Amino acid sequence: MSGYAFTFAGADLVALPSGGLHWPAARLLVVADLHLGKALRLARRGGGLLPPYETRATLMKLDADLARTDPATVLCLGDSFDDLEAGAELDPQDRDWLARQMAGRFWIWAEGNHDPGPGVIGGTHLAEWQHGGLHFRHIATPGGAAEVSGHYHPKARLAGQRRPCFLIDGDRRLILPAYGTYTGGLACGDPALGALMGPGAVAVVTGARCLALPYSAA
Repeated sequence: MSGYAFTFAGADLVALPSGGLHWPAARLLVVADLHLGKALRLARRGGGLLPPYETRATLMKLDADLARTDPATVLCLGDSFDDLEAGAELDPQDRDWLARQMAGRFWIWAEGNHDPGPGVIGGTHLAEWQHGGLHFRHIATPGGAAEVSGHYHPKARLAGQRRPCFLIDGDRRLILPAYGTYTGGLACGDPALGALMGPGAVAVVTGARCLALPYSAA
């Protein structure tokens, strides 16, 4: 599987087919919107039932990216858990799996709107993070610069299918797709995304390989 290499605000980055973002020089892997425990949260609140395997599927994908990139730092860019109770409710095997992934790495949990405070999992909990001139936060800000965010779960249509995508607007803004399983998504044409993207923006569609399209055509 091949990623899409690009330069953003002076940083040489790679959009991975999984939806993760790799910064090789910083030994950093960024993933957004894992929504671990979504099936449990829906069941707890009496919502529609999902197969209870989404956490395991997401952790398996994360395993592959950790092996591929060997990061020293992992940044989970908000909405890592579907709510603040989800971390405590994870299956013990999944909690142990996540602990093994975190071991020996600087692991940052950025706050999202679903998980707005520290949970029961270890690591470092921050509202947002800055590194090497880039600003990492969960939700894009209107005047953001060199900003990397998640939240919107963008999807683009390609060959009749809606696929998760990265959105890149010059050196101003980079929005990651949702990394988690069963997370849904927001079409690129939605006004909420259109208001954030400039005329030269690019959508990088994920899948077996990453493919860049003009945002207006996504």
